[in-house]
Amino acid sequence: QVQLVESGGGLVRAGGSLRLSCAASGSTFNINAIGWYRQAPGKQREFVAAISSAGRTSYSDSVKGRFTISRDNAKNTVDLQMNSLKPEDTATYYCNAGFSGSSYYPGDYWGRGTQVTVSS
Repeated sequence: QVQLVESGGGLVRAGGSLRLSCAASGSTFNINAIGWYRQAPGKQREFVAAISSAGRTSYSDSVKGRFTISRDNAKNTVDLQMNSLKPEDTATYYCNAGFSGSSYYPGDYWGRGTQVTVSS
């Protein structure tokens, strides 16, 4: 079992920054990669970024160049630094314990999410 807890969401103006954190506990040795997803009201959950245990990163085109994912293996945390935020980034952000291959493959473990709201 793996438990994931997100933190760091909030309200920010367009152009601002937020840093989200995902803390993993439980059977963390089983985690191959961590991904961030987001879901806006009325929309499907979409991939944002992911990082493998080896540090390989991937991003969606919509956030590339603005968001940076990083991990601290000693603390079992994965952070998502979000800069130059836009109103369309408004969503609930979730972290996921999954698998890294040719792309990111989400696993069964999800956090409860943290809300990010970007005002115009």
